[in-house]
Amino acid sequence: MDIYHAFCDLKPGVSDLAFHEQARAYLDHLKGAGLIAGWRLTRRKLGFGLPGLGEFHLMIEVKDLAQLEAAFAEVGSRREPVEGLHFGLNSLVRNPTFALYRDFPDPFRHHGEEKF
Repeated sequence: MDIYHAFCDLKPGVSDLAFHEQARAYLDHLKGAGLIAGWRLTRRKLGFGLPGLGEFHLMIEVKDLAQLEAAFAEVGSRREPVEGLHFGLNSLVRNPTFALYRDFPDPFRHHGEEKF
């Protein structure tokens, strides 16, 4: 599983629940279309977190890079309804930072003794 991470803060005046609802609408749309495997939204707790990463952390799970590329292609098409959902979410955030991680070890990785 590959996990696309997005960290962000909300723009001034944006409700945290409005942000959640917009994220849910957008990501449930992508999941329903088979373009992502799942997602979750977390919020920094008690002020703990790395500086600069933002208060909110969105994790989007994809089965592989082909699925992620298909999701990017659909969003990049700028066709409705995905364009309005994507813009609606992006319009609520500031300071976004992105990362891509994978489960480790990879399922195809040889688990024998490493030789250097």
